[in-house]
Amino acid sequence: MTRVFSKEEQIINLLNGLGNKISPKFERCTGISSSRFEILHELDQVDEINQSMLQKIINIDSAAITRHLKQLEADSMVTRRKNPEDNRVTFVRLTDEGRKQIEGYKVEKTNFINQILQDFSDEEIHMLADFLERMQNNF
Repeated sequence: MTRVFSKEEQIINLLNGLGNKISPKFERCTGISSSRFEILHELDQVDEINQSMLQKIINIDSAAITRHLKQLEADSMVTRRKNPEDNRVTFVRLTDEGRKQIEGYKVEKTNFINQILQDFSDEEIHMLADFLERMQNNF
């Protein structure tokens, strides 16, 4: 038996499907996960930041931020250091290599976005952004 979905249910199903496709496709196109891209992007905006503040900005749990930062540190893209006055606080910053890499990732992200939104007019993009923002605000 085939179930008929309401338009509202179709919207949610389509958004769900897009969400499931975007992350892996983004990673294949850019060579980095969207979470790590967000971390590098935020670090590119500052000289240095407290790890827990970065975690809150990115909106991921503490284990995930630590895991991502350890890998980025192993890839020589970030450095971490303990606050000498409070050993519980860790500061994070981009390395020169990290700054170089994020520039390439930004180009790839732009290409990825252009591919997804090809054939959309500027007006349609603005409308879609407004609709999605309204949906997000309803949460």
